[in-house]
Amino acid sequence: MSFLDLTFASLVAILTIAMGITVKMIGFPAQFRLNYQRKSTVGLSTIFILLSFGSYVLWTLHGTFQGDWVLIVGQGFGIITSGAILAQIFLYRNKKDKD
Repeated sequence: MSFLDLTFASLVAILTIAMGITVKMIGFPAQFRLNYQRKSTVGLSTIFILLSFGSYVLWTLHGTFQGDWVLIVGQGFGIITSGAILAQIFLYRNKKDKD
């Protein structure tokens, strides 16, 4: 298949993969570093991070049931990155309460 043979659906699939990788491998880690440097998660939506984490867990489980390694690995990175930020939310919130 050449570049000229790409269908709209193929292009959407490629862009979906690229954006998913970008969010999980660049977006979440960048937020994690910023939180770590500030020792704060002020301004982050706890609900959004919880929903993201839950979504990644469910997609990973779905991939496991389907035997789809692409889903398992891709969404597994989402569990790790959103889980790390979720941990920071609780860690820094508790630290603030102790000060």
